[in-house]
Amino acid sequence: MRRVFFIVGPTATGKSELAADIAAEIDGEIVSADAFQIYCGLDLLTAKPDSLILAKAPHHLIGTIPLSDEMNAEKFRCMASRAIEEINSRGKLAIIVGGSGLYIKALTHGLAPLPQSDRKLREKLNALSLTELRSQLCKLDPATAEKIDIKNRRRVVRALEICLLTGKPVSAQRIRRASHSEAVAGVFVYRDREQLYERINKRVQSIFERGVIEEVCTAGKTNATASQMIGLREIRELIAGKKTLPQCIAEIQQATRRYAKRQLTWFRRQTSFLPLNLSFLTHNEAVKWISLRMLSEAGKRDD
Repeated sequence: MRRVFFIVGPTATGKSELAADIAAEIDGEIVSADAFQIYCGLDLLTAKPDSLILAKAPHHLIGTIPLSDEMNAEKFRCMASRAIEEINSRGKLAIIVGGSGLYIKALTHGLAPLPQSDRKLREKLNALSLTELRSQLCKLDPATAEKIDIKNRRRVVRALEICLLTGKPVSAQRIRRASHSEAVAGVFVYRDREQLYERINKRVQSIFERGVIEEVCTAGKTNATASQMIGLREIRELIAGKKTLPQCIAEIQQATRRYAKRQLTWFRRQTSFLPLNLSFLTHNEAVKWISLRMLSEAGKRDD
């Protein structure tokens, strides 16, 4: 992790365009740390950078994995580590950009080796209600219950599975690599809530105008992880005639705003990256400020 810089923050903050201009400015390369943009297809739904942004600098781990393939933090860590090594071998800085907290932490802190899924145990857990699952997790691992998205059934089931298979709480099994975390440099970008929510609402409206319904219609089979994409279930219900277009748009806007709020909380608690409120800067000012900081940090490591 010698020449790496992180740009993290909630969805719709403007990270993709910001990072692309910074990479062009300093001749760096971007590694996406987005749990859904890594999949092929559903470009509108996952808010992948458009062709103009992608043309500004080399991008890695965007549209790399088929929707039918399962992804997890460890797979991402291995893929991202290889990309970083290749970028560094060319004498360039790797810029990690994204809002998927666990993927970011997999790079900054590493992950403990965890057990594979157990079919019989998974069947038992899947038979329980989300309320029952939450209750069990709170008893077995209250620290993890506080940190993860307790409304995300898949994550709650996996956390319980790890607790039951290992006999230890998940929170005790994450490896904190102090030498890595101390050496990691980055910024946590965000915006004032009112401005961020307005950007989210406009983006959701825009993807419908640009054809996201047709995109979902032709997406094909998605695995359990990809199926968690915000908006996928709502649009499929719209296609099935279970809700109206205004209802679908409003629900996706609300779900995205809630996700952004959780991201803000996570990054404030889980990282030591320098916070930067983009509401008080022009785009060019932010590019200049972060570029200078990147070069400064890179210079320190090269000394």
